[in-house]
Amino acid sequence: MLRWFDILRFAHYSNPEPPRRLEQAEEAWAAQLTPAQFRVMRGKATEPPYRNAYCRTYESGIYACVGCGSWLFDSSTKYHAISGWPSFTQPYAKNAMKYSLDASHHMQRIEAQCNVCDAHLGHVFPDGPVPSGLRYCMNSESLLQVTSENS
Repeated sequence: MLRWFDILRFAHYSNPEPPRRLEQAEEAWAAQLTPAQFRVMRGKATEPPYRNAYCRTYESGIYACVGCGSWLFDSSTKYHAISGWPSFTQPYAKNAMKYSLDASHHMQRIEAQCNVCDAHLGHVFPDGPVPSGLRYCMNSESLLQVTSENS
């Protein structure tokens, strides 16, 4: 189980090795993604709170990266954080994401990116529920839920 100390260590020193890598030109990403997905995933924008696909859904399944299909979260770690965005307590695997310091918007935050394709996913905060205390606050535009019906 990852804890805040682990996230800080990754952001400051060295992220876990990705299971694979996917790199392509920004033009290819623009052709593959919707304009909203491109704004969030490649431009590091944030979608509006509460008006996004996965804020209020809790079906069983896996949440994958829209860009590369890498598994990011299991639905069992999703919880209602009242933040306006889908929130999770743990990634699917330790190396599913990479972390970096983000000082934009006059805040100190930890950005979470897909470790395979570098897509911006959202941010991680140390105010989640026990036992990990983590809150992965993600953008729905970066996620694709894969359920048993569509897997």
